[in-house]
Amino acid sequence: MVSLSATLLILLSIFFSTPSNVRGNAELKALMELKSSLDPENKLLRSWTFNGDPCDGSFEGIACNQHLKVANISLQGKRLAGKLSPAVAELKCLSGLYLHYNSLSGEIPQEITNLTELSDLYLNVNNFSGEIPADIGSMDGLQVMDLCCNSLTGKIPKNIGTLKKLNVLSLQHNQLTGEVPWSLGNLSMLSRIDLSFNNLLGLIPKTLANIPQLETLDLRNNTLSGFVPSGLKKLNGSFQFENNTGLCGMDFPSLRACSAFDNANIEQFKQPPGEIDTDKSALHNISESVYLQKHCNKTQCKKSSSKLPQVALISSVITVTITLLGAGILTFFRYRRRKQKISNTPEFSEGRLSTDLQKDFRASPLVSLAYTKEWDPLGDSRNGAEFSQEPHLFVVNSSFRFNLEDIESATQCFSEANLLSRNSFTSVFKGVLRDGSPVAIRSINISSCKNEEVEFMNGLKLLSSLSHENLMKLRGFCCSRGRGECFLIYDFASKGKLSNFLDIQEHETNQVLDWPARISIIKGIAKGIAYLHGSDQQKKPTIVHRNISVEKILLDEQFNPLIADSGLHNLLADDMVFSALKTSAAMGYLAPEYVTTGKFTEKTDIFAFGVIILQILSGKLMLTSSLRIAAENGEHSGFIDEYLREEFDKPEAIAMARIGISCTQEIPNNRPNIETLLEDINCMKSE
Repeated sequence: MVSLSATLLILLSIFFSTPSNVRGNAELKALMELKSSLDPENKLLRSWTFNGDPCDGSFEGIACNQHLKVANISLQGKRLAGKLSPAVAELKCLSGLYLHYNSLSGEIPQEITNLTELSDLYLNVNNFSGEIPADIGSMDGLQVMDLCCNSLTGKIPKNIGTLKKLNVLSLQHNQLTGEVPWSLGNLSMLSRIDLSFNNLLGLIPKTLANIPQLETLDLRNNTLSGFVPSGLKKLNGSFQFENNTGLCGMDFPSLRACSAFDNANIEQFKQPPGEIDTDKSALHNISESVYLQKHCNKTQCKKSSSKLPQVALISSVITVTITLLGAGILTFFRYRRRKQKISNTPEFSEGRLSTDLQKDFRASPLVSLAYTKEWDPLGDSRNGAEFSQEPHLFVVNSSFRFNLEDIESATQCFSEANLLSRNSFTSVFKGVLRDGSPVAIRSINISSCKNEEVEFMNGLKLLSSLSHENLMKLRGFCCSRGRGECFLIYDFASKGKLSNFLDIQEHETNQVLDWPARISIIKGIAKGIAYLHGSDQQKKPTIVHRNISVEKILLDEQFNPLIADSGLHNLLADDMVFSALKTSAAMGYLAPEYVTTGKFTEKTDIFAFGVIILQILSGKLMLTSSLRIAAENGEHSGFIDEYLREEFDKPEAIAMARIGISCTQEIPNNRPNIETLLEDINCMKSE
């Protein structure tokens, strides 16, 4: 009995002493190996430490999934100058690898092909060399492969045609050789193929014209030859083939007509066994027609069948001659190709289309939002933002959608110089769109968003519907499940936060808001709240902001107030909303009834508005009890900002202070509603 008990104790001790997250330890080790290769001098990834936790937000550029496994590595534009370690393959749950816009060198490790859950592979604009990993076809989950603008050599692996989910293939501006794989035609989800500015040769596979989702095909500046499939005409200007002097065809005005000489070229690039070379047959018919037209008139052609032996003999002689001539022409083309001046300007992918149309694979709507300006999974291009026939999808107009390239371009790849603010779950960057307009771009980690996709999409729809002169205007959005982030693009408020103009001795602005500006700001905030609460009789639900503060009030060039983050809580997980409220409570914005009820109402927003009124009047962030007493008693010398130097309207100040006090009454029913507030504020007259 004692022996059995001892055995049980030993087993229990072994069980409880075993780390509960073995893979987590392995992932930490892999990340540290990855760090030493990416950042060998330890200048840029100092937040990655052996005693740290990759999933607590402390590791720069690392995001984890709900199982606390590393899901995304986002280190684009970080000036990394090392190499990519094979240790990356130990991160079995990795879905997004974003290392573009760096100076990484060496070969892409073969081990990367073990990442079967990887959906987004961005290694573009680096100095990678060597060949594309031979087993790339084993990466079943791959949706985007962007390896452009490196120094990759060798052939494009034929097994790339097994990547059934592949949506974007960008290999431009490398030194790739060989033929365009015919297997690409098997990938029904491909929307963009860019193989331009390489050394590819041979035919353009006719199978590419059969890809149903294909929108863009760029084959410029290669050494391709032969007949251009007429089916590619459907792409219109999105099919680019310039600087391939060996190409010919009938359906493209800029192409020369095919001749018998092209047949000799084609003979050298036969299609792989087992596939029907319809392009070759078509061109053979064309070249034969050209030959017969040159050597007989219509009458003779009708009787040509009686002279088949003679024609066969002549054809044999001509074929030999043409073959020799064709070989010479091909050599000439290659010589010209080597001498050809190639631009060094990278032309990046413009996006990928929704993957929701595939029968056997339905991607998340969030994935579909990431790279497309055409997102409309059901093909229902209606105006405005509204729900599609499926409850988890909604359709928005094209001007509201941005793709990742737009975001990266606007923020200069999320340059630290453009960072405006950052906390545990969100970052805000200043950006400039391609049309020159300044914007503020809020990045939110998807792990901070609502788990239920239906709820998240409902929240996104709500945000897109808000429009008022005193609300921050949402210009658009971009969401990427693979990247693990969502981006909200707002108009940029040039004067920044209202809080920067309070306690001015603590801030760099040192600009004192004059009295008319303060009154105008208070009125504008009231109008914005009225819009949210639905008092303007618009057909929309009441929206309680929940977290109004001077940090959430931004000022434009004319000092007009703009309420930020309206409706944002509809996107965020409850614990993120609660976390944000801690600051609000500490600053005195949180209504006292929330502590007991845990609920937000219009009256909780009114309470916060009252606090803001008193802050604007006093010029102080922290309100003291003596200041409140002075405001209640109408003693303006005790609550008005001393930096105004008595340049304010005293009756107006006293009236506005009483409004602020009425808004901060402890009992919710004693606070005025927003309609009453607007009337009182608008009716104030200076004596």
